[in-house]
Amino acid sequence: MGVLQLLKSQFLCHLLMFYVFLASGIIINLLQICTLPLWLVSKQLARRINIRLSYCISSQLVALLEWWSGTQCTLYTDPESYSLYGKENAIVVLNHSFEIDFLCGWTFCERFGVLGSSKVLAKKKLAYVPVIGWMWYFMEIVFCKRKWEEDRRTVAQSLQNLRDYPENFWFLLFCEGTRFTPKKHQISMQVAESKGLVKLKHHLLPRTKGFWVTVQNLRGNAVAVYDSTLNFRNNEKPSLLGILNGKKYHADLYVRRIPLEQIPEDEAGCAAWLHKLYQEKDSFQEHYTQTGRFPGPVTSPPCGPWTLINWLFWFCLLLYPLGLLLAQLISSGTIFTLLAAVALCSAASLGVRWMIGQTEINKGSSYGNKEVPLNNN
Repeated sequence: MGVLQLLKSQFLCHLLMFYVFLASGIIINLLQICTLPLWLVSKQLARRINIRLSYCISSQLVALLEWWSGTQCTLYTDPESYSLYGKENAIVVLNHSFEIDFLCGWTFCERFGVLGSSKVLAKKKLAYVPVIGWMWYFMEIVFCKRKWEEDRRTVAQSLQNLRDYPENFWFLLFCEGTRFTPKKHQISMQVAESKGLVKLKHHLLPRTKGFWVTVQNLRGNAVAVYDSTLNFRNNEKPSLLGILNGKKYHADLYVRRIPLEQIPEDEAGCAAWLHKLYQEKDSFQEHYTQTGRFPGPVTSPPCGPWTLINWLFWFCLLLYPLGLLLAQLISSGTIFTLLAAVALCSAASLGVRWMIGQTEINKGSSYGNKEVPLNNN
């Protein structure tokens, strides 16, 4: 292990990164709150400002993947579609199999200039979580309670609000609803058998109602679906802890651009279309398992410097006052100040462990994990 790699694996480095992320996130959240009066004067200007402010938060996580870990991403797509990425609104359908698949989705957005404006369908309770949740609130992220009768109305309204959005955006959608685990897969395939659907090997059954509502309300706004299938070389199972420790992975992402007009408008037709799409995704994953690559041309979108520049800016801005504070605490020599320093480090440690725990598959959502037939519509 080299000196740099040893340094990256030190927990002190992880604590400092968490401190910078949390402190910068709170500062940015406060700046976003200051834009509230501007919404009354110029809604579009407020949106553009919040796009830039949100980028300052989400790009730090992308920098962690690209620059700290050095993880590489190879894109499999046709040149004609490649030329359109980042220049149009789109729905990005991602498989949900890895602990860092959301990070890879954000990296895909970053490479084509839509990270700050990217959208997701997130659980309502996340809207109350500082930094990420508050950032999403100001970014007009679509929140749901996973209660269909309530979500159908609120999700549709949130999507309709994006019709006059001032910049191109991608709406990232995990149609499986939860991360793949063997237990969830077993239950999901029992549902497939009971409904006479084709069984999948590498995916859970997609949740079709949310997809249909998304497509219907983004018609005339989004122009395409980007069917995106992610896997990692050498059968690796990447984790956020591995990324924090500086472990390098190599992601392969297969993307197909499908014009939105090809998707049926009626709910039953849209559901059948989505099930067929996941059968195709399953075949692509099987092809990758057998050959180590996806079909189609290969490209590696350039990794821009802005995520690193933003990250270094916040480190320089926030580490200096932290150093002064710690030096003062230690030099004072009182029991109270030393205990305060220990408490601060302990709180940061718990924060790091909590953040990592939120991404671990074995600690993920219990959604789709019940030993009863599921309604996957």
